[in-house]
Amino acid sequence: MATTQTASVKSVDPKTLNGWLAAGEVVLLDVREPSMHAAERIAGARSVPVAKLGAARPAVGAGQRLVLHCEIGVASAKEARRLAQAGGEDVYNLEGGIAAWKQAGLPVVSDPGAPLPLIRQMQIVAGGLVVIGIVLAAAVSPWFIVLSAFVGAGLVFAGATGTCPMSAMLLKLPYNR
Repeated sequence: MATTQTASVKSVDPKTLNGWLAAGEVVLLDVREPSMHAAERIAGARSVPVAKLGAARPAVGAGQRLVLHCEIGVASAKEARRLAQAGGEDVYNLEGGIAAWKQAGLPVVSDPGAPLPLIRQMQIVAGGLVVIGIVLAAAVSPWFIVLSAFVGAGLVFAGATGTCPMSAMLLKLPYNR
């Protein structure tokens, strides 16, 4: 009876990953949105958002490990499991994501001119629309409260389904491409 070895997901701490990067032993993929990667990233990380990662395992050279990271390690762990289930070699997940990397005192590359992360853009737009709806309801017509209710319903929908039409629209703006 033949046995097959299945790949697994392993965790890596920031200091170990830093050593692997210095030795050239790792392919590091940042699965966050491109705007988040542009604003702040680990040197040497490639931006490959979850939506573009696809089912194919990225090419890794001989003697290299594939490591995924996100903001706090949750989304990258999920994608690492998916890649490991697709077969091939082990996949590593950076424990705690880039937040743990920074907490460990390791350097990041920052671009203060990069667009705000998409989640912050969405929070600004949604909050602004709620405030405008309330002000207009008080000053012009109580019917403007519908705007605030519509935004609130959209946020509930986004949380329940994992899809956000407002974020999709914001991604189409020129500075988010």
